[in-house]
Amino acid sequence: MQRSTIKAWFVIHKWTSLVCTLFLLLLCLTGLPLVFAEEIAHLSGAEPELPAAAADAVPLNLDAQVRTALAQYPGDVPLFIGWDPHAPTVYVNTGASTATPPPQMHTALLHSISGEVLPAAQFNQGVMYFIYRLHTDLFLDLPGLLFMGTMGLLFAVAIISGLVLYGPFMRKQRFGTLRTGRNRRLAWLDLHNVLGIVTLGWAFVVGITGAINTIAKPLEQAWQSEQLGEFAARYEGQPRPTTLASLDAAVATARAAEPEMRAAFVSFPGTGYSGDHHYGVFMQGNSALTERLYRPVLIDARTGALTAQPQLPVYMSVLLLSQPLHFGDYGGLPLKILWALLDLLTLVVLISGLYLWIKRGSTEARVNEIERAARTAGAP
Repeated sequence: MQRSTIKAWFVIHKWTSLVCTLFLLLLCLTGLPLVFAEEIAHLSGAEPELPAAAADAVPLNLDAQVRTALAQYPGDVPLFIGWDPHAPTVYVNTGASTATPPPQMHTALLHSISGEVLPAAQFNQGVMYFIYRLHTDLFLDLPGLLFMGTMGLLFAVAIISGLVLYGPFMRKQRFGTLRTGRNRRLAWLDLHNVLGIVTLGWAFVVGITGAINTIAKPLEQAWQSEQLGEFAARYEGQPRPTTLASLDAAVATARAAEPEMRAAFVSFPGTGYSGDHHYGVFMQGNSALTERLYRPVLIDARTGALTAQPQLPVYMSVLLLSQPLHFGDYGGLPLKILWALLDLLTLVVLISGLYLWIKRGSTEARVNEIERAARTAGAP
């Protein structure tokens, strides 16, 4: 590798790392508890442990469940209803209007068989909500999301440039070598390089999926305007129905239309996920991978008739797959523990990088060191 090339890659690695490091430290620290959000919710009692329902138990009518939820929050309108695939519960999100943003929604949690009202965590309450907002958007909404997404992309560039520099610099040494006998800075450099390579694949995936997740709102808006707009045009000029068809019957129709899938959640008319005239029954697969992919089934909210089963565009499928991958939410607790360990190692990489910058020499000296290592590695 030529000297000018080494210098260019070194400058790229240096500045992309420096710009994003403090924010990445924040992301790693806040991301650690978010990996175990489900387990923390169970331990704290926010999500009660319930025995599995009997195989022949008949779920309560969904329209009755919605009426129970609305009785908890008088004056609200129903927005979403969904199911926990691992517990016999139904959640109902309500709000003052169909335009209510998630942080202002109310949540009622009900037993799917008995209809009993269960304790439910609200969107905008608790320590975990604070950590989640700090992790995702710094409490700045879309500008904060886009800013954190930019930090994720800079992190990806820092990883690639670090890999390019690692090859010639460490080729002469055995993997995992820590040169502790010469000086402290050299030992920190070796630690930074070794842990950087160990966590490279994971860090790159988490950085990229994090960046993708930050543009979820624009992607959802694009999907709503493009694909759902096509069906909304058929009802142009018609007012939103005030009397809705049976929700229970609408879900049954969707299940019959997609018998190999299970219902995940339903959006009510006016929420943006199904237009002003439809229930949007979102079906999901039954495996650990396919349960992250949704298929919307649009049911006419006035007549209860099946309108369409549109395929999600590729960009929405990528988004849906990247969200659980970012938090290691595919393989249960073992994968979450692995994600947590890699998160901790990445913290060491970031801290060691800061230390190396504080104890930095000149750029020319660093480039000479890399160039010399590469030349030595190529000698017979």
